[in-house]
Amino acid sequence: MQSKVYFIDLISRGKDDSKVKKLEKLFKGAQLGDAIQENDLMAIKLHFGEEGNDSYINPVFVRVIVDLIKKQGAKPFLTDTNTLYYGSRHNSVEHLETAIKHGFDYAVAGAPIIIADGIQGDNWVPVQVGLKHFKEVKIAGEIVKSDSIMVLSHFKGHGMSGFGGAIKNLAMGCAALPGKLEQHECAKPIIGSSCTGCGTCVDSCPVATMSLSQGRAVIDYPECIACNNCLDTCPDSCIELDWDAMEPFMEKMAEYAYGAVKNKNGRIRYVNFLLNITPDCDCVSWSDRPLVPDIGILASNDPVALDQASYDLVTQQPGHENSLLIHNHAPGEDKFRGVWENVDGRLLLEYAQEIGMGTRNYQLTKI
Repeated sequence: MQSKVYFIDLISRGKDDSKVKKLEKLFKGAQLGDAIQENDLMAIKLHFGEEGNDSYINPVFVRVIVDLIKKQGAKPFLTDTNTLYYGSRHNSVEHLETAIKHGFDYAVAGAPIIIADGIQGDNWVPVQVGLKHFKEVKIAGEIVKSDSIMVLSHFKGHGMSGFGGAIKNLAMGCAALPGKLEQHECAKPIIGSSCTGCGTCVDSCPVATMSLSQGRAVIDYPECIACNNCLDTCPDSCIELDWDAMEPFMEKMAEYAYGAVKNKNGRIRYVNFLLNITPDCDCVSWSDRPLVPDIGILASNDPVALDQASYDLVTQQPGHENSLLIHNHAPGEDKFRGVWENVDGRLLLEYAQEIGMGTRNYQLTKI
């Protein structure tokens, strides 16, 4: 059985054909409003971008969605959860400041911001899932308590899952800090043999689990929280991920995504923005050159079909020269494997389908 995925391109020839107008048509054509009931406290789950990043979803587009939700009598709020790593969104105070700096204030986006897992990431609810890796997952309290959810995702690459889309937005994005730690626990960094013992990673470790011994860095693995700050700060790229751990990591993400949507009973809709398709997540404090040209915006009530369709559309594009692409530049070649060759993100889609989150089979309809 196929799931329906709806699509708008970016060709605009006049004010009545602008991206904003097209997004309004997508909202209607994809029947996103069917998830909304009057007086719903509706979570708009998105990513506000790490400070220094500029490829997150344009707040002007978010305002379009907010206004359409309000027209149906619901009460939307913008939301995300605090980060495991120590950046500009590790607690709710700094998270809110970053969101406002990036244009998600009420004057622009038209809705208040509520950080879903509380001021320090300890507002969560156990959700029973009964799956392979987890019997229960720790989902942010305000996600669980919301009546309905609109999941807005910037579709892009990701070093640990190959790509990030709707499923990752649910998984890591709806988990409270202890839940993020549970997902990352299997994917702790490895110190390579080329370590020079400069100590930069030791200084950057937020929980003091790294030290120098015999002229090289070492990690106290039982205490490591797998935030991977050290990967980003090592000046010689001596630290890498345990690539063998990426498949269980993706399975754990799928199980958390399953928990985030459980018991919402069809009250969730998904929109993927295939714009600024960068090699990295918006959690990094920069935005590298996009891998492919901008494509469009997709919507569905099935996150698996939506991410699969998005993945396929990226694959079909010609890759940008002078981007982070190592190979796979030709149309039809997997762009995400062309950057993150040790990670196959399709495993995330396969497992999400296996546990019943949706189907990889889809029918793409252009609005």
